[in-house]
Amino acid sequence: MSLRIRLSRGGAKKRPFYRIVVAEGTSPRDGLFIERVGSYNPMLPKGHEGRLVVKEDRIKHWMSVGAKPTDRVHKMLASIELIEKFEYRDQPKKGAPGRKRQEREEEAAIAAAAAESAAAEAAAAAEAAAAAAAAPAEEAPAAEAPAEDAPAEAAEKSEG
Repeated sequence: MSLRIRLSRGGAKKRPFYRIVVAEGTSPRDGLFIERVGSYNPMLPKGHEGRLVVKEDRIKHWMSVGAKPTDRVHKMLASIELIEKFEYRDQPKKGAPGRKRQEREEEAAIAAAAAESAAAEAAAAAEAAAAAAAAPAEEAPAAEAPAEDAPAEAAEKSEG
């Protein structure tokens, strides 16, 4: 049985009022609850003392037993410094790029790196070709040239 500290809605249409309750995780939002540990009235101004009323000792007791607050209740309890504030894990911070944009930037970086390496390989190949073009002229022995011409002359004599 998982216990949750959550909001239970009350009040009239367009005039909300919430009770902070400890309830089983499977019970409906406005259904059966174990204990009422506070209230929240969003219609009052932010500085008003009646906007958020909690029984601190009971909330600490239920949390020590294993009850977990919902995100909204956790934020309210952190605002009165009853528990530590936490960062939302699933949502990116404001101004941070989204997942799709990060993926596109990574792909662009990979493509730029591939193009850069291809350009470096092409430059290295051009240098190697220039070095190869200069090297055969220096390395060719003079004795091989007449030997290559000799079979062609023998073929001409046999035909004639």
